Amino acid sequence: MFRKISAILVSTLIAAGILLFMLFRVKDDLVVALEHIVWGYLALAAVVCLLAWLLRGLRYKVILSGIGIRCSFLFSTGCIFISQTANLIVPARLGDLVRVFILKHEYGAGISQGISSIVVERLFDIVMVALLGAVSLLFVLDVPRAFIWLIILTLILGAGFFIFLSISDRFVSENRYIGILLAMLDQIRQVSLSAKSVLALSTSSIVIWLLDVFVCLFVAMMFGVTIPFAVVMLAIVVGNLVKAIPITPGGVGTYELSVALIFTAAGTDPAVATLIAVIDHLLKNLVTLGGGIISIYFFGDWVLDTIKSAFRKELSKDDQPGV
Repeated sequence: MFRKISAILVSTLIAAGILLFMLFRVKDDLVVALEHIVWGYLALAAVVCLLAWLLRGLRYKVILSGIGIRCSFLFSTGCIFISQTANLIVPARLGDLVRVFILKHEYGAGISQGISSIVVERLFDIVMVALLGAVSLLFVLDVPRAFIWLIILTLILGAGFFIFLSISDRFVSENRYIGILLAMLDQIRQVSLSAKSVLALSTSSIVIWLLDVFVCLFVAMMFGVTIPFAVVMLAIVVGNLVKAIPITPGGVGTYELSVALIFTAAGTDPAVATLIAVIDHLLKNLVTLGGGIISIYFFGDWVLDTIKSAFRKELSKDDQPGV
């Protein structure tokens, strides 16, 4: 039990510590920056953020269709909202597993189908956001070397996985667990490697991330700050690639720090850069939370029990010897 609690508590404290450090470091300038807020841009950012989430739901519907699950747009969007809301609470992106249980409950989908759908979504998310990052590097100077290598390494790993995926149908094994893995790879390959699916998923992913960039751009405009689009895009790319490393729940703290570092390196005042990063992520998380609550009402109360059951089963592995 102690290990279950500490897994969540430690990661949450890390997130809180990073945010407090960032805000304390520029505390004298925060009040001045807050006095110049233009609230209309915040509303515009919220609308664009919601649009990005709806597009994520539409993309997930396409992915589920590719693995044989025909569902409504509301269902696929609800799955996205609920799992991402859960990710705001627990570390290591365990919230993604909630989708597996929802798909099983509503459509009788196998665990491999649920996991395959998540892998495809994450694969296109990470590769496309890294691709946008590579483009932004052509227009942004003085980028920290660590962030450049993060983008390059992500693209290399993404390309390597696609290559492996394209030849995985040649592998055969009588081992039960390897067989399950190969079956999952087959499902992933069917969804992600056809010309039609590559075009649809790549295009939708790029649009989703561009909308994400516009959200941050509008948040910057709240403070009367003009930041080049390429710089904002690079900041969002780096923030989300760092966020993909499950150190804190929802990437809180690590995302803000990465975004603020990019803005500061580009010449933005540290206090304003910090506020933009914090409010950008806070806004996106609030929209996620709101969508998650509405989606729970849409699916029914059983979702809450399913979420508790999913986390209980996953986290309880820490208490079992040899697991």
